[in-house]
Amino acid sequence: MLKGHQSWEFASRPVILSSAAVGGPFEAEGPLAEDFDLLHGDTLMKQKSWEQAEKVLLEEACDKALEKAGISKEHINFFLGGDLMNQIISSSFAARTLAAPYLGLFGACSTSMEGLALASLLVDKQSADYALAGTCSHNSSAEKQYRYPTEYGAQKPPTAQWTVTAGGAAVVGRNDGTRNRLHVTSATIGRVVDMGLTDPFNMGAAMAPAAFHTIEAHFRDRQLPYDTYDLVITGDLGRVGHSILCDLFQRHGINIPLDTYQDAGILIYGDNPGVWSGGSGCGCSAAVTYGHLLKKMRQGAWQKILVVATGALLSPLTFQQGESIPCIAHAVSIEA
Repeated sequence: MLKGHQSWEFASRPVILSSAAVGGPFEAEGPLAEDFDLLHGDTLMKQKSWEQAEKVLLEEACDKALEKAGISKEHINFFLGGDLMNQIISSSFAARTLAAPYLGLFGACSTSMEGLALASLLVDKQSADYALAGTCSHNSSAEKQYRYPTEYGAQKPPTAQWTVTAGGAAVVGRNDGTRNRLHVTSATIGRVVDMGLTDPFNMGAAMAPAAFHTIEAHFRDRQLPYDTYDLVITGDLGRVGHSILCDLFQRHGINIPLDTYQDAGILIYGDNPGVWSGGSGCGCSAAVTYGHLLKKMRQGAWQKILVVATGALLSPLTFQQGESIPCIAHAVSIEA
């Protein structure tokens, strides 16, 4: 059901039957290491290229999610996936392996919640029995495509972020009334927001206004008090974007309790100074959500959370042509 201008409420309360997160060696050193289902000891993962390794992350996350749900890939009606690579090759080649009907998505780092929102909509409208949503990113493949060759060793400013090497996936199914399940209750689809920033090493500042507009729209459309959720978490604004978003909340009277607001880009690496402002990439919000957050919900830490995945919709070509950075954010509410 459409609620307000840009939000959906899912009357049937689709269920997240299972989820899985797969990471690389750097993620294995972080504070959320125990929340991954699988961690690799090398970044190539026995592949010939970074791009092939990124595909493996998504394939393994999907396989693990299906295994935990107790279903085979033949049961999946639709696979919704996307990533940061040109022509979303990691997801498309993973879809080749899955052999499930495939909807390819590109929302940059917002893809995790874009996929979960659409998967839930398909199930809620009885257009699918099972939908699989997943995404991934790889530090080395992203560096090669968007910035400099990894061998160059370019220095970065403190506003930069470290692309997470991880994949995450979730199986969404119909609500059969079984207790103690995690339900997707609503989603708010963001609009593109461009504040004119052009610095690709300051994504947090570029994406924070998009996160603000989506969060504001979510509470307005659903007519919710600002203390509805036990946790509101953005995808990968990092420390710079997190600070800007807190300022925007205060300036515009969005009185979300700041002790309930966190950012996945800060959580995934903790206080590690080697990641500058924090983590980023499609795999950041996917791994934190499908690994850490849902595990904590199943343990009873939170009853209601709002996950707001943010994405910067630039490309190397648009940057070279002097374009500013358009950004977007999608929000999904999950309840125990």
